[in-house]
Amino acid sequence: MSNAVDDILNSLDMAQLADMVGASQSEVEQATAAALPALFGGLDANAQDPAGAGSILEALGQHDGELLDGGVDLGQVDAQDGEAITRHIFGSNEDAVYNQLGGYGAAGGLGGSLFRKLLPILAPIVLSYIMKQMTQRTGGSSSGSGGGGLGDILGQVLGGKSAAQPQDAQVDDNVLPQRTEPTSSAPSTSGQPDLNDILKDVLGGAASSQTSRQQAPSGGGSVIDILGSILGGGRR
Repeated sequence: MSNAVDDILNSLDMAQLADMVGASQSEVEQATAAALPALFGGLDANAQDPAGAGSILEALGQHDGELLDGGVDLGQVDAQDGEAITRHIFGSNEDAVYNQLGGYGAAGGLGGSLFRKLLPILAPIVLSYIMKQMTQRTGGSSSGSGGGGLGDILGQVLGGKSAAQPQDAQVDDNVLPQRTEPTSSAPSTSGQPDLNDILKDVLGGAASSQTSRQQAPSGGGSVIDILGSILGGGRR
């Protein structure tokens, strides 16, 4: 798999992003390189139980993988959506994550305030990237609905959870569902890809893609390792 963090970094207009968060371009480049592995790592930690994976799959259905086609149009990114995503990825540990990232050596000790502005912009982009990777692997369209696309596969994988909702029920597209107690995973439909496995593969590879090169100055490990204790174990 290609390097997920580099893929996203290469798709961003750093000058535009710097203007949006009110920081220098060099600061934003450093902060983004630290923030992306943290987002992937947080999602990966959530995906380790079936309920968390199901929540992520539901959220992915609200994000279009085409956002990254031809470079990200930051004007199309919903930062309010991003705030909800980061809040549910990190839960009650959100403040601790921001503070930890702000003091992370590889990010130049930029402070948590920059990351509070940056992560809500990056979070929807990360979900769109994951959506694109999963649709490529399943052979579906990047749309969350439509004949034979990922929306249909998601419905099959999530099984009774989706079927229990009325067909005209609207999902709050600004919220990544809260994690619940682990439950048994719904079996995938015969002949269909196991999206839970694909999700974990995409997230696992993305979260670890920067581990070897993003080392803290003290040798204390990557940003994923540093955040692991905050996220309740994080990467296993």
